[in-house]
Amino acid sequence: MDKFRMLFQHFQSSSESVMNGICLLLAAVTVKLYSSFDFNCPCLVRYNALYGLGLLLTPPVALFLCGLLANRQSVLVVEEWRRPAGRRRKDPGIIRYMCSSVLQRALAAPLVWILLALLDGKCFVCAFSSSVDPEKFLDFANMTPSQVQLFLAKVPCKEDELVRDSPARKAVSRYLRCLSQAIGWSITLLLIVVAFLARCLRPCFDQTVFLQRRYWSNYVDLEQKLFDETMQNEMRVRGLQRDMSRGAEVHELPSLDTGSGKAHLRAVSSREQVDHLLSTWYSSKPPLDLTASPGLWGGGLNHRAPTLDPSTRLSQQNDV
Repeated sequence: MDKFRMLFQHFQSSSESVMNGICLLLAAVTVKLYSSFDFNCPCLVRYNALYGLGLLLTPPVALFLCGLLANRQSVLVVEEWRRPAGRRRKDPGIIRYMCSSVLQRALAAPLVWILLALLDGKCFVCAFSSSVDPEKFLDFANMTPSQVQLFLAKVPCKEDELVRDSPARKAVSRYLRCLSQAIGWSITLLLIVVAFLARCLRPCFDQTVFLQRRYWSNYVDLEQKLFDETMQNEMRVRGLQRDMSRGAEVHELPSLDTGSGKAHLRAVSSREQVDHLLSTWYSSKPPLDLTASPGLWGGGLNHRAPTLDPSTRLSQQNDV
């Protein structure tokens, strides 16, 4: 179980290459799911639209939520937005950048599903077969309105006795399929044009703000990741969880290695003190500062000796 959790945390890291790989994996899974799905339109007047639109839109919603869950920054965006200001000023620009990055990756798989469904045309034909204007087709001239509605509802079911080998069914199906493919290719072209313009026009504008927001968003992500890893390692080495459950005292714990020596966390003697330290970390995070600042943690995680603070360490690793 620990190995699975470590593997999952690795894939939740802030590395853009890893996140892009997850997006490609979700897109590939989307293609496989759609190709293996057995589409069966109910061919009923009241249910065709519900089934077709549901199949067109419901899986993308599920894939979008999966994309949010797989992205570590989706949680950091909410935490950064809702956290108390404390010693660190909240920058709306960083939150907007992180949110934009999360949404772009989460929308990849849903867009693949929608485009596949539109280019295939089955969902579109099922959803809108009953909405076709019968006056566009000469074959419905001798039918009553109720017969026309029943016939149009049966269009997606080519094996039904009512529409089998009917030229009218083939004409309506071909019309809706062409319309669906036209919409799909138009959306594809629009996305390509938008991506092309964003890629080509970005160097034409000042990159200072973009680089700053990108840097500090990665900084926040790396800071939280190092904090989680540090706490887990210390609890694993010293058996902190077992000792806390028994109410025993906890000895001094090794903390981050800062090159010249090791910084040490102050010994804690009760669960209430640990809760206080964690609460201090949440409510009064250190400022985004690249210089050392003694006593950065205030009443929380204090260092015994003046040394490089964690913000300096994090910024150095983020520069690599």
